[in-house]
Amino acid sequence: MTFALPFDNSYARLPDRFFVRQAPVPVAAPGLIAVNDALARDLGLDPDALRTPEAVAALAGNAVPGGAEPLAQAYAGHQFGGWVPQLGDGRAILLGEVVAPDGRRFDLQLKGAGQTPFSRRGDGRAWIGPVMREYIVSEAMAALGVPTTRALAAVTTGEAVWRESALPGAVLTRVAASHIRVGTFQYFAAREDAEALDLLMRHVIDRHYPGVEGPLALLDAVTARQARLIARWMSLGFIHGVMNTDNMAVSGETIDYGPCAFMDAYHPGKVFSSIDQFGRYAYGNQPRIAVWNLAQFASCLLPLMGAEGPAVAAATESINRFPAIYEEEWLRLFRAKLGITSAEDGDRELIAGLLEIMDAAGADFTRVFRGLATGLAAAEFADPAPFAAWETRWRARIAAEPEPEAVMRAANPALIPRNHRVEEAIRAAVAGDLAPFRRLNAALAQPFEVRAEDADLALAPLPDEEVRRTFCGT
Repeated sequence: MTFALPFDNSYARLPDRFFVRQAPVPVAAPGLIAVNDALARDLGLDPDALRTPEAVAALAGNAVPGGAEPLAQAYAGHQFGGWVPQLGDGRAILLGEVVAPDGRRFDLQLKGAGQTPFSRRGDGRAWIGPVMREYIVSEAMAALGVPTTRALAAVTTGEAVWRESALPGAVLTRVAASHIRVGTFQYFAAREDAEALDLLMRHVIDRHYPGVEGPLALLDAVTARQARLIARWMSLGFIHGVMNTDNMAVSGETIDYGPCAFMDAYHPGKVFSSIDQFGRYAYGNQPRIAVWNLAQFASCLLPLMGAEGPAVAAATESINRFPAIYEEEWLRLFRAKLGITSAEDGDRELIAGLLEIMDAAGADFTRVFRGLATGLAAAEFADPAPFAAWETRWRARIAAEPEPEAVMRAANPALIPRNHRVEEAIRAAVAGDLAPFRRLNAALAQPFEVRAEDADLALAPLPDEEVRRTFCGT
């Protein structure tokens, strides 16, 4: 029996220079790790059907589902500021697109699906660690209300992948509003292919920004979405880790969970990624890097905007709107974290004051903010005096707020995918035990409440449990 999905593949209808048509490379022995039942139902798919042998074979790349038009997308990008004219899907295959019952369109992509012409000497495979990390973190982000790609399923391959040692291989089925990146535009801009740029722009507008007209309006819309996305990251202590232009989706979703991490102890200069040696993508740099990436996007749209001088001025003005949009969203989110729904001039100073105390004390980002709602925040400070002084000002500020505790509980998660817990799940999976992975996913699906049996997942790591470096999966 041929496994089929209700595909309608708009990207595959673009000209051939947008991609390379290629089926996934088969694996030795597919085995199911997980199916995301809730997401499957949202997409109009049957979760039980995704567990059949035919479906598992397709999710591993051993069979092409009916209706799929598999391809590897072409794109370029700046990686840590250095220009690379051709990147592309080096270990991923876009199977096609499905239209959910609510009318939204989503890509289904296999990550770890084997070599493509874009692999650049890589093996095109993934080991179980990055597959689980992306599954856990992307689904946690979705539960936290962050625009993000999602994980529909994960399978093992029955093959070893070499990353300094032999590790079990795996494939992730990723769901995204699309996989179109700033780097996709850069690919065609670098080739001075104005026709392809225009086709790509129209495709993006039709798919993500209906009603927007023209390149400048698209730049405005993408800038606004990115500003609000990065503010959301910052409000949760999330560090993407590799904000290259090929890792910025024009849809406004978080994409490519490589060396990502959530902070434990707060520090604006925090870096986890092993490849970010100079802190380019540190927590506190993320808003500035987003602006830098948007400037590259704007430069790609200039050929579609007419006269060079006026176009440059208009594009610059568009990008310069980022700080105000970001600041407004950042304040809204952090006010809520303090239980505040109104606005006063001193709110930013109040928020910054708490962050400064947390930085000086090495206090846990998530536990301090959650502790404001539970009355336990002071316990996160070895020296409670600075916090006590700040708390007096804060309580005076929220005195007139109608329901500050409810606002804080809705804004401050109790659970995040802490690095040491993710690594614990990966280590267990390598040894053949999926129980920690399943437990962590189940708990993170409800991040604002903690069941008694999951209370340990809300704890900060002990010194010997801290994970100080995270790694890409390639």
